[in-house]
Amino acid sequence: MKSLLRSTMALALAATFAHAAFAQEALIRKNLAERLPDFPKIDEVNKTAIPGLYEVRIGTEIVYTDEHGDHVIQGNIIDTRTRRDVTQARIDKITAIDFAALPLKDAIVWKQGSGERKLVVFADPNCGYCKKFETEMQQVKDVTVYTFLIPILGGDSPDKARNVWCARDNATVWRDWMIKGAAAPRSMGNCDVTALQRNLVMAKKYRVTGTPALVFEDGKRVPGALPPAEVEKQLVASRGKA
Repeated sequence: MKSLLRSTMALALAATFAHAAFAQEALIRKNLAERLPDFPKIDEVNKTAIPGLYEVRIGTEIVYTDEHGDHVIQGNIIDTRTRRDVTQARIDKITAIDFAALPLKDAIVWKQGSGERKLVVFADPNCGYCKKFETEMQQVKDVTVYTFLIPILGGDSPDKARNVWCARDNATVWRDWMIKGAAAPRSMGNCDVTALQRNLVMAKKYRVTGTPALVFEDGKRVPGALPPAEVEKQLVASRGKA
């Protein structure tokens, strides 16, 4: 009987806290919407570890507010005890991609050394930073790189992507173009380019809006290129967490 009573009280207490949290979130949403009509759509409101401070998630961006939505704070929270960037850690978590779920069959694949470590890159054939990154990746050992072509920069990017994808040895053609500037042979005849269309849909799903965009085995994603030393560091870290 006592056990049943304790369980009932615990459930009642949990329900009370849940109701209070819901009411607090509703108040914050209401006040921000009414006071800031142009404020973007809010995806989540979460209480932080700091008393009275709430996280407001807008897509993959984070801002903060007080319990009444009276103020909006932009910037990163740093834990001074551990020097950990709490905001960045949260962004890393919400932007993480399930590496195992990526359709690697739609990627151009090349490897160096044993290829035991894996990295995904979203790239456009006209992306200058992608070319620099591809060149510098020659310094990184024992890696397999999966490149999803996403022609998003306009111009002749779609044509170049098609020519590369349809080449008999598209990995070699891709690297020759990105590193040496050797144009891919023009694609002639029938070629299934639905993979490129799927890549664009996937990029939109994961909100990849620029190239290069990197995804490591542990799901960590990085917008933009990284120098070889940082790629190496992330590869080591991702193998430990994957």
